[in-house]
Amino acid sequence: MSLLTAYTRTLMTVAVIAITTVFALSDLRIASWEALEAVFAWSETTVFGYIGKTWGAAFAIVEALHLVGLAVLGGAVIIGDGRLLGLWFTDYSCAEIQRGAQRGFFWGLMLLLGTGLFMACGVAMKIYYMPVFWYKMLALGTGILFAYCIRKPLLTTQPDQLNAWTLRLTGTASLMIWFTVAAAGRWIGFSG
Repeated sequence: MSLLTAYTRTLMTVAVIAITTVFALSDLRIASWEALEAVFAWSETTVFGYIGKTWGAAFAIVEALHLVGLAVLGGAVIIGDGRLLGLWFTDYSCAEIQRGAQRGFFWGLMLLLGTGLFMACGVAMKIYYMPVFWYKMLALGTGILFAYCIRKPLLTTQPDQLNAWTLRLTGTASLMIWFTVAAAGRWIGFSG
């Protein structure tokens, strides 16, 4: 078995980290950010942007749905990662808990992305200039990549047979990433 086939996911993760680091340290990051200004300005002129700006009740309802999505995703993360850490649901198999948590995670994420896009359209130019918005997007992207490129593949095949430290490290990393996403989101609320 060659090194490439034995460690495909690990090598892909290292490649993504290397590409992201080069992007972050180059002028391409600034050029990309400047190019996105037109997209943000356009998004305020869409139907979502118009509704978000002018109909406070609609924005409040969507914001409430966003919080429901946050609760579902957060609950799935806490339940799934708590099980990996051995904090609760130890009477059930890790695979069973992870399957249920993964479904909740997916639907919570879909609700968060949909409502977050709507809310962002209403205040697009405001958040464009907020550094914390970009920190949140970075953390969110990291969380999604971690969840679907590392955590899910690792736990899909009999997580009960994995080393306990691997499970604990996976759960700890996941909790840290998603708490960072939530904290950055709250920070946006305080900044606005």
